[in-house]
Amino acid sequence: MADFNQILTPGDVDGSIINVVNEIPAGSCHKIEWNREVAAFQLDRVEPAIFAKPTNYGFIPQTLDEDGDELDVLLITEQPLPTGIFLEAKVIGVMKFVDDGEVDDKIVCVPADDRNSGNCYKSLADLPQQLIKQIEFHFNNYKALKKPGSTKVESWGDIEEAKAVIKESIERWNKR
Repeated sequence: MADFNQILTPGDVDGSIINVVNEIPAGSCHKIEWNREVAAFQLDRVEPAIFAKPTNYGFIPQTLDEDGDELDVLLITEQPLPTGIFLEAKVIGVMKFVDDGEVDDKIVCVPADDRNSGNCYKSLADLPQQLIKQIEFHFNNYKALKKPGSTKVESWGDIEEAKAVIKESIERWNKR
């Protein structure tokens, strides 16, 4: 199997269209991660069902966040996407997040060509507030049974802040 990080680029960051590889389908309690050492998806753990992902969860190839992993993406779609697919996605914001004291930001996106509902989402302000609350609750609490208080959503940022986070992560990847 080819390594996504050797084939796919991050995309057109300045144009707010990025490549995303999906790891976890929305609604799944399986913590699936891309293992770049063996170029395969790996089941890291099974979370309690109450902590199923509120959105699809993936990464931007050829990026590294401050935690040493590829930069995470929360991908908003009406239906779950399977593990392993990649797509072009439109950046609409960033969730500034800390996990066990490490920066672990999440870029928020929708498919670049979603003729069902995604094309109406231009920024975080366009998302239903209930969805924002569910995402924030999930990430503030998903480790509560194992290590209470170890995760915190710090804030939400706009498209320009998201693009700055992506560019910093690309620089980190290129310096590795």
